[in-house]
Amino acid sequence: MQLVIVESPAKAKTIEKYLGGDFKVLASYGHVRDLPPKDGSVRPDEGFEMDWEVYADKRNRDQVKAISDAAKKADRLILATDPDREGEAISWHVLELLKNRKAVPKEVERVTFNAITKQAVTDAMKQPRALDGDLIDAYLARRALDYLFGFTLSPVLWRKLPGAKSAGRVQSVALRLIVDREREIEAFKAQEYWSVVAAMEQDGTAFEARLVTFDGKKLDRLSIGDKGTAEAAKAAVEAGRFTVEEVETKPLKRNPAPPFTTSTLQQEAARKLGYSASHTMRLAQNLYEAGAITYMRTDGVQMDPSAISAARKAIAERYDGHYLPEKPRIYQSKAKNAQEAHEAIRPTEFFRDRAGSGDEAKLYDLIYKRAMASQMAAASLERTTVTMRDPTGRHELRATGQVVKFAGFLAVYEEGFDQKSDDEEAEGLLPMMRKGDSPAKKAVTATQHFTQPPPRFSEASLVKRMEELGIGRPSTYASTIQTLRDREYVRMEKNRFFAEDSGRLLTAFLERFFPRYVGYDFTAEMEEELDDVSGGRAEWKALLEAFWRDFKPKSDEVMERKPSEVTEVLDEFLSDYLFPPNEDGSDPRLCPKCGQGRLSLRGGRFGAFIGCSNYPECTFRRKFGQPGEDGAGEDETMGTDPETGLEVQRKTGRFGPYVQLGEGKEAKRASVPRDLPDFDLEWALRLLSLPRTIGDHPETGQPITASIGRYGPYLAHDGKYAKLQSTRDVFETGMNSAVTLLAEAANRKGGGARGKAEPIKTLGAHPTSGGEMKVMPGRYGPYVTDGATNATIPKDVKPEELTEAQAIELIDARAAKGPPAKKGARKKAPAKKAAAKKAPAKKAAAKKPAAKKAPAKKKAAAET
Repeated sequence: MQLVIVESPAKAKTIEKYLGGDFKVLASYGHVRDLPPKDGSVRPDEGFEMDWEVYADKRNRDQVKAISDAAKKADRLILATDPDREGEAISWHVLELLKNRKAVPKEVERVTFNAITKQAVTDAMKQPRALDGDLIDAYLARRALDYLFGFTLSPVLWRKLPGAKSAGRVQSVALRLIVDREREIEAFKAQEYWSVVAAMEQDGTAFEARLVTFDGKKLDRLSIGDKGTAEAAKAAVEAGRFTVEEVETKPLKRNPAPPFTTSTLQQEAARKLGYSASHTMRLAQNLYEAGAITYMRTDGVQMDPSAISAARKAIAERYDGHYLPEKPRIYQSKAKNAQEAHEAIRPTEFFRDRAGSGDEAKLYDLIYKRAMASQMAAASLERTTVTMRDPTGRHELRATGQVVKFAGFLAVYEEGFDQKSDDEEAEGLLPMMRKGDSPAKKAVTATQHFTQPPPRFSEASLVKRMEELGIGRPSTYASTIQTLRDREYVRMEKNRFFAEDSGRLLTAFLERFFPRYVGYDFTAEMEEELDDVSGGRAEWKALLEAFWRDFKPKSDEVMERKPSEVTEVLDEFLSDYLFPPNEDGSDPRLCPKCGQGRLSLRGGRFGAFIGCSNYPECTFRRKFGQPGEDGAGEDETMGTDPETGLEVQRKTGRFGPYVQLGEGKEAKRASVPRDLPDFDLEWALRLLSLPRTIGDHPETGQPITASIGRYGPYLAHDGKYAKLQSTRDVFETGMNSAVTLLAEAANRKGGGARGKAEPIKTLGAHPTSGGEMKVMPGRYGPYVTDGATNATIPKDVKPEELTEAQAIELIDARAAKGPPAKKGARKKAPAKKAAAKKAPAKKAAAKKPAAKKAPAKKKAAAET
């Protein structure tokens, strides 16, 4: 028997079908082991020796045992994991595990294929090789580097920067990109400018012409900077009779873009389909394992000669001869640090224009069209520029138009762009005009504009910028971006990244104390050195030694600083952001509450904040992310409750702003909802009066109440609940609406907590378990289930839009982790022993309260 090891069950099933009865194909379910998430897993003082452990979940352990048992019976072991560094590493880990268990067959070989088709797999089996030591060394270097960075720096953050969770080598630099863009936007000063445009017509065709010369002076975009000048220019155009002086026509050619790389696929899928990088890679993985596309983690832009021939043949059959260039197109990557060992991402068959369903089908269509277009003829365009002058020759209008004479590759695909430049003029179809013509002037407009700050990053533009700078590898961009979101260092609004306070503070800390390690050049140079290890041009331990020699003393130096010293340094470093100049020239650091103390950055148990130097006499404070907002977050008296005569105060606590009626333990409190922009005393009293009784239910006679809870506004009646949409609904919902909402909620839940919830969406059967997959509402959010395994749906995926492929992946990933740990599963000590040891246990707990929290923090570091 010949044993073949791949990563996924889907891939195993397909390959076993291609190879025949003498082969047994098993999946490793990705990596089988990793560095334990604790100190000492990488030991620099022992030549960077590493400890490895098999993943603890039951499914993984069972699979490793199955591989070991099969290997003992096999004559030949074929390691057929993915054709990249991670794939090489998985094969190495599997082989090392088998060596430890003395289960290595006599013959061990490594094969790789760029597509999961019968031809590609059978051809690969004829060309086996040994494991690539250079790729394995590159993996070891990266894994050790990221481990040492995370496990050395994260403890520094926990002790010196309240609220910080972790930092990662590439993650921190990606975060800096987002924060730097935020700073650019804040520093940007908008500049006013005006454009003067004439709406004109010639032979029944309307077009626009822009004023480009006024009073004998050439205009650029910002030349007309005020309304007065704009109105004067508009009047001059209205008064003048403009005649065509020059018609210039230039032929243009546009060549197609190359086939997709990992990075460009993520960018285009974000622009055209609205997919996140992680979602794109999940879909691409499914298409690859289904044999529809080639390997999806690649920097290469070239296609295999046989694929080029197939593409050209498909073009020739679908289009006439003008669409097929005389010679095949050959592409070379322009990306920094590109590794072109693999082909570009392309369909495995150019005569199959559909694959998968739902989101998979859309992504396949994008890949197919891009690859097809890359081998098509250039598009021929014609650009026409018409210049018109008035009789004085001092005012000039210009109209531009563009016509596609031959579509070429545009008949199939056109590359998307992130944003149109402010300088771009509209280019429509122009009428035929000759020198001496005087087009009719219909109207003239003077339009005010303001220069715009650089746009915040979208996923597409962030990936593009990281690739341009050579930060990280394209195959890791999706996980890097997801980590930033999971750590809540950034948030997404309207598909754009915004830096959170915690992300901004972390970046400031790293820039001030570890500037070299968040430098763009350093990170890119490190990638080049790691690539040198992959290519056998550098030794991996020497790379780690050079890094550790500088990084360890630097981290030790920062660890020795007092937290108050760190805060003082950051206070100065962030001074312009936290305390911008006041318009009236007053001191921006003067406390607005006491009028005597000075404001400065402080570190608290729950994160950084701005506080007064006169504390505790003065209790003014505001959140870190509210620069210059005097009084934001301070305790203030809003007024007096007319019924009780008690003061109503607005305060800021651990979980945000709240209002309080009275003092001490008897005081009543209520959180301030975010959906009330005009918050005043009236609203404060309303919130403090909750819950509100709407009335008695007409059927049960039990009261219906409205209130605001942990998960937002809601209705309650006889132990049953219904969600409300807004805070205002809590006070405006009447009896009829309340009864209807409660009835609808009961129907959705099948009559209450004891009933069965209705599925949000029903999918097909799971390929392994056979159970019908359903998207269900849950107490802690929507989830997908096949009847045996429940998997939480990520926040960036809408439950009603979940595809069948996504559902299978989520269920398989959750099943791979094994059953959830049962609460209270620890065995209890016998009653007598427990009683006898009660006092010492309390003493031990009192001595070491922090020891119990250490593993959680270590785990956070391991995830960086």
